[in-house]
Formats: sequence, C-alpha cells, structure tokens
Amino acid sequence: MVDAPAKMAEAEHGMEALVFQGWIMRILRNLRAAARLSAFLALTLPLMLVQYFLITFGLPQAKTLPHRYHKLVCRLLGIRVNVIGSLDTARPALLVSNHVSWLDIPALSSAGPVCFVAKAEVSRWPFVSLLARLQRTVFVDRTRRTLVKNKASEIAARLAQGDNIVLFAEGTSSDGNRVLPFRSSLFSAACLEPAATASKSPDVSVQTVAITYTHLHGLPIMRHERPVIAWYGDMDIMSHAWNVLKSGPVDVTISIGEPVPLASLRDRKELAAFSEARVRRDYVDQLTSRPRAAYLR
Repeated sequence: MVDAPAKMAEAEHGMEALVFQGWIMRILRNLRAAARLSAFLALTLPLMLVQYFLITFGLPQAKTLPHRYHKLVCRLLGIRVNVIGSLDTARPALLVSNHVSWLDIPALSSAGPVCFVAKAEVSRWPFVSLLARLQRTVFVDRTRRTLVKNKASEIAARLAQGDNIVLFAEGTSSDGNRVLPFRSSLFSAACLEPAATASKSPDVSVQTVAITYTHLHGLPIMRHERPVIAWYGDMDIMSHAWNVLKSGPVDVTISIGEPVPLASLRDRKELAAFSEARVRRDYVDQLTSRPRAAYLR
C-alpha cells in the first residue's frame, strides 16, 4: 500500500505540473496575440497611406481596397467567414444587419465592397476613427435630427453613386445570443421615405444580413462563451481585442438575403419590420444549424 505522504507528494506534483502547463499556455497565447498584432500593423499602416491616396484623388480602387484588405485581416486574425447568398451586383444595396462585435466590420467587408453607417462617437475614437474614415464610413449623430436629415442626403447620394451601405439596425451591439429589436428611427438616416427614395435613389435594393458566430477553436460556441467574441455594453475595446487576438480560430456565418426593391416598402417602419423578421429568422437558422437552402450558393 502507498502511504499517505506519498499520495500527498504525488498530488502536489500533479498540481505543479498543471500550474506549469497553464503558465506555458498563457505565454503561448500572449505570443500569438503579439504576432498577430505585429502582422496587422505591418499590413495596415502602409495600406492606410495607399487608401488615403486613392480617396484623395477619387480613384475607383478606393471602393475595393478595403474589401481586399479585410479579407487579409480575417486571415491574420483567424476569422473564417462563411458567406451564404451574395450581394446584388445589378444595383447598389442598403444592407440591414444585426450587430454583435467589432469583428463584424472585417467579416462583412471581406464579403464584398461595403461602407458603414456608424454613430458619431466612433469618429472620436483614436485610430479606429481613422480606419473608419478610410473605409468611407458615414457618421451620424442620432441625437440631432437636423444632422440626421443632412446625413440622409449623403447616404442617398452614396447609394446613387453605386456604394453598398451597411446599417446596423439594432442601434447597438448585442451579446450574440439574440437579435435585439430593430429601431425604425435609425432608418431615417438612410433616406428611406418614399419621396426621398423616388427622387434621389430610385434603383436601390434592400438586403438583410444575419451575422452569426458559430464556432471557436473548431467547436460550437456555447452561450456562456459568446462574450469572448461579442463586444457590447461597457466592455473595453482594447482588452477585448487583445483577448480575441489570443484566442484560436473563429467561424462566422454571414447570411445575405435576396435583394428586394427599396421602392416596394412603404416607409421606414415597414422596412424595419421586414428586415428584423428576416434577420431574426436567418440568425436562428444559423444558430441552430438549420440553413435555408434557398440562400446557399
């Protein structure tokens, strides 16, 4: 028989081994994050200058460079994007989407050339604001109606010029376990009243986008694990980003709905209800692994 002191020594040795393994894993995760951050900066900083040049001289490549850039960013960050459906190539589209994380930006942009509508606060965030401006983002101060109307004209002009505009209709990011109610008031910033759309952007389609993060490290994401990906509430973006850089590969599915003529929807309330129903349906389908065959490419 093994005496008690021997058993205790064996248990202590096992605990020391586990602590050492945990320490090694933390070191490796931090090294992985540092390597990813270095690669991200090495890619981003030169291309920021290129994009600034393209925008300054009004070159058409300014619309497509962010798409190609974000495809590379997704590879660097270990984001594996599965796109179901496709963007309307016949006319510009207003893309109405749910919002889970800052990761939505590279994931969505990797699916096609798009621009975003963002809240005015983003324009004051260090470094992030510069990236957003180079993406040709439209900043909207939702608390001031006069500015919202002015931005509506800008968005209408951008759609008329052929840009695809992404609107996060929940008004904020969620915890990733559900789709929040869409706020119809946000659609007023996209020039969606019938008179405006008829006169400024008559040939625009609406496509819904459901963003669903499905796997982490190749395994289905459990409910309690979603805050690893989801960025919401008062989470600090820097610490959240560092944790994402430390994590393993992430799988995200982007379900793009079939295009519907914007003119077929009477007003912003009807559009909000229509979009919410489709996004919620497609989100639940992906979350429960029941994709709709009609959307598969």
